[in-house]
Amino acid sequence: MQTWQMQEAKARLSEVVKRAESDGPQEITLHGQSVAVVLSRATYARLSGSGHSLVAFMRQSPLCAMEDIEFERDQSVTRDTAL
Repeated sequence: MQTWQMQEAKARLSEVVKRAESDGPQEITLHGQSVAVVLSRATYARLSGSGHSLVAFMRQSPLCAMEDIEFERDQSVTRDTAL
């Protein structure tokens, strides 16, 4: 990941954005501390997810239409523990 000082990133913003798109995330520092990362739109979309809710995701499952789903359970004896 390329690192840019804040001053340099401000002065060369176009280059920072182009590099984020072609080379990957670009880190920006202020007084030696990392304060921001510039990402391409594609990388941001991939990392932020599809925007669908968990309910919508579950409804897309092939198992959603099935009414009687039986799950096998392990019938082995549980172990004793000291409390």
